[in-house]
Amino acid sequence: MNKRILLAIVTIFITWSILDFVIHGVLLQATYEATSALWRPMEEMKMGLMYLVTLLFTGCFVLIYALLVSDKSMVAGIKYGVLFGLAMGVSMGFGSYSYMPIPYTLAFTWFAGTLVESILAGAIVGAIVKQ
Repeated sequence: MNKRILLAIVTIFITWSILDFVIHGVLLQATYEATSALWRPMEEMKMGLMYLVTLLFTGCFVLIYALLVSDKSMVAGIKYGVLFGLAMGVSMGFGSYSYMPIPYTLAFTWFAGTLVESILAGAIVGAIVKQ
């Protein structure tokens, strides 16, 4: 595997893990506590699985860019991140809101957080994975 692709995967995985902690562990902590009936108790959460899923998701994000985007640049990476973030954010935030009894603020924060994370990841992949 190309070293730049591997570097992008590791960098984005670390970035997303930090941002997920800030978004879900800090900003949304009170919201999750207020809706605790919807979630597993902390001691039952599958954290290893969560990190594996994030790593696989990161790999797919980077490989889609590396294999399918022909104009590899920071601008192309950011555009890719915006489109990816809009698709995932709408699905995760508002899609979940449509069938789960979650507060609108949670849905919006999931949407916005996913969009921000994807834009940053797009900038990272655009900066690292070049022609």
